[in-house]
Amino acid sequence: MSYSDITPYVKGLSQLSNARNHITPELYSKYKVNKGLRDLNGKGVVTGLTEISTVTAKEIDAEGNEVPCAGKLFYRGINVNDLVHGFMADRRFGFEETTYLLLFSKLPNRAELTEFQNYLADIRTMPESFTRDMILKAPGKDVMNILSRAVLALYVYDENPDDISIANVLRQCLHLISVFPMLGVYAYRGYRHYHLGKSLLIRNPKPQFSTAENILHMVRKDGKFSQIEARMLDLALVIHADHGGGNNSTFTTHVVTSSGTDTYSAISAALGSLKGPRHGGANIKVVQMFNDMKKTINVQDHDQVRDYLAALLDKNAFDKAGLIYGMGHAIYSISDPRAEILKECARSLAVENGFEDLFELYQYVAETAPVLIGEKRKMYKGVSANVDFYSGLVYQMLGLPVELFTPIFAMARISGWSAHRIEEIQNAGKIIRPAYISVKKEEPYVPLSQR
Repeated sequence: MSYSDITPYVKGLSQLSNARNHITPELYSKYKVNKGLRDLNGKGVVTGLTEISTVTAKEIDAEGNEVPCAGKLFYRGINVNDLVHGFMADRRFGFEETTYLLLFSKLPNRAELTEFQNYLADIRTMPESFTRDMILKAPGKDVMNILSRAVLALYVYDENPDDISIANVLRQCLHLISVFPMLGVYAYRGYRHYHLGKSLLIRNPKPQFSTAENILHMVRKDGKFSQIEARMLDLALVIHADHGGGNNSTFTTHVVTSSGTDTYSAISAALGSLKGPRHGGANIKVVQMFNDMKKTINVQDHDQVRDYLAALLDKNAFDKAGLIYGMGHAIYSISDPRAEILKECARSLAVENGFEDLFELYQYVAETAPVLIGEKRKMYKGVSANVDFYSGLVYQMLGLPVELFTPIFAMARISGWSAHRIEEIQNAGKIIRPAYISVKKEEPYVPLSQR
């Protein structure tokens, strides 16, 4: 029997499971349970407090009413738009500065930033033979799984893995922040070599390079890149570094951290959450949707594009899920500030790398999809392009392989996860233990001989 075989016995058990484990939607209303921790208006159920980041999608008008507004994202109280404009105006890379802000709740001065950048470069190394033994010897087809396994493996090489004092956790987190690009890119290299039959190329990072520069240096065959390409990837890392405390992977970090477990277990759990297509893998679905569109219709004809989008909503195109991927967000309605930033990033890359036609197609879909969704769906709030709509486009124009889209998200979000892990250790002191209401009626035990 193959390890992957679904036998008739297992099929029978799955049918039994389906028959015995169905909770009707009406029960959620009856017991006032907000499925997905979201109420009917899309507002999240509050489960904690944080100082690290927050999002704003509504404001109070002159009459005291709560009304939708253009979305805003804040890191430690600082508007991310202002943060981005600051380092872009100076023609600097911003991810390291953003990481410092998230971890220490202050913007570094020039000396502090230089010292921090140098420290991350110094510790951007792996234990001896780690790449060979823990990444390349058991290559997998999904880079996120290999990344998660590598993180857990680092526990073995840590001489003090279970100490959850702030100093020790900070040491561990800084090392993970520094080596995540290596772990992700090397996992991808192993996949290409062992599963696709390509040459194995492992390139070491350069200490003088920023995080974004090193990703491009390590992933590209010739190791070369332009400064605009590196700055655009850096920008993508900045806006993916955190997103409030309520996103799935960050909440996972809080929940697992609250149990008192080690850093490697907590971050591995967050990676498992981010891997899901409803979270970090969403931008891949956007790219796949556009690829299907280009194969199916003439994308130069706007009428055909509009009909294709309508067919998506009617479950007659692509994966027949009834979704236009990259549209809408649980919180934002008028606009996703990250999408607005990435849109301009994509515009610059389109001109730089010759993707003007592709960018124009994305823009037409971004303008048309919300109108169609409004016509075909009953909505409680507005719909606009979200960050996933443009991030996949940016990575595509940078020539990055789709297998690295979600790992690059992780290379950015490790900064936010680290900050939230430290915050949970410092301020909570209790295990997070959500309540579930049982809706199963009591049944008598029946002896085996009578069943």
